[in-house]
Amino acid sequence: MKYSKLKIAIIGAGSVNFCPPTLSDILLSDMLNSLPLEVCLMDIDEKALRVSSKYAGEALKVSGRDVKIWSTLELDDAVRDADFVITAIEVERENYWSMDFHIPRRYGFRQVYGENGGPGGMFHTLRNLPPMLHIAHRMEELCPNAWLINYTNPEAKLVEAINRLTKIHAVGVCHGYEMGMYQMAHILGMKREEIDAVGYGLNHFGWFTSVTEKATGKDLYPLLREKEAECHWLADWDGIGLSRMMFRTYGLYPYPGTNHIGEYIAWSDEFLASTKIQYFFDPVREHPWETKKTPRFVYDFSSNPTGIDIHDKNLSKDDEYEKIFSLKEPKLTRSAEYGIPIIEAIVFDLKRYIPSLNMPNKGTMPGIMEDMCVEGPCVIDAEGVHPQPVEALPTAISAMINTQGAIHRLVIEAYAEKSKNKLLQAMLLDPTISNYNNAVALIDEMCERQKEILPPMEW
Repeated sequence: MKYSKLKIAIIGAGSVNFCPPTLSDILLSDMLNSLPLEVCLMDIDEKALRVSSKYAGEALKVSGRDVKIWSTLELDDAVRDADFVITAIEVERENYWSMDFHIPRRYGFRQVYGENGGPGGMFHTLRNLPPMLHIAHRMEELCPNAWLINYTNPEAKLVEAINRLTKIHAVGVCHGYEMGMYQMAHILGMKREEIDAVGYGLNHFGWFTSVTEKATGKDLYPLLREKEAECHWLADWDGIGLSRMMFRTYGLYPYPGTNHIGEYIAWSDEFLASTKIQYFFDPVREHPWETKKTPRFVYDFSSNPTGIDIHDKNLSKDDEYEKIFSLKEPKLTRSAEYGIPIIEAIVFDLKRYIPSLNMPNKGTMPGIMEDMCVEGPCVIDAEGVHPQPVEALPTAISAMINTQGAIHRLVIEAYAEKSKNKLLQAMLLDPTISNYNNAVALIDEMCERQKEILPPMEW
């Protein structure tokens, strides 16, 4: 396909994690700006859209580019005739996440996090599936040849559902690979740019099968094993304690880090100390799901979240949001995200290698379920995104990933069939679930608490 102009729609433009770096990458791309370029910002939250639009205006002025940037609350206007649609959506994220994190634990399930795996990840999927599929279905009508580039979690489950249930080409983007690369470089005492690696598996459960010195091609795994054994055991415990134990157990270094990897296994709770204070609240005095005054989220202990003065006050969430969504200095910097490099490669037929993207497995990852959304190296050109063949992962790792593949399929079927029973089947497969009655009770409670946003489901 030959592009004479370009329209990029950013859906969920109020995302502080992905909208600013995406806009910066667009404005800093000489290739994209060599064409007449239009960027549409879309969000269902009017205030969030106003804040992101203000940021976009400031960024455009700093860049000096001639780009048409406009905003809308209407999805159809945003995606009509778009060439690429970038999604980073979430509705009342903190409110619902706090339920995802707390309630499964209250039923005794060993879930260290609630974003992508475990029962919390299942409800997160069921909340985000309807709007993501709506976006994809509107694309089928209004821009059927466009690529959907997704940042929304749970990445693997959503991308798999879009590819199964719609005709849209979707690719999932995540920076977990880079997180793992920086961890290994730190352990090795090297700079990130000095090492190369091949990594793949499941989103937030990837494994480096080779690590080499970029300049010489030397295998760095022997040195990584030696250096890891010498590292202080408590160093960055919440970040990589579990990663190190899995490295010792399975022989490959995993990524992106403890809280995400730990979602997919039953024995990770000993390796994430901050679990107890994620969205902590006093149930006597606070009722966050009724008042929607959600407690502060703690990602992990690595940033020392409790090391504050007892008299400090939190910023209001609105003030904090506007502070985050602003240019820190009058210049733009290119991010390490893959979204805009994907667009450049497709538009200009670059045959660009990207080390980690999420696509359906069509036989390129042996030993893993066919059509399951997997994460691995891809080459992008004018024809699209092409997953690259890789070697089979060790038996134990493949087995853990395939369990999640079955869960993916059952959660998608639960959505399509409006079936609590299919959701129960998925839940009883999950390694963190230990009790049938509690699994049933959890499903009923979550479906009641989140009924305004979950799809209708029946037993």
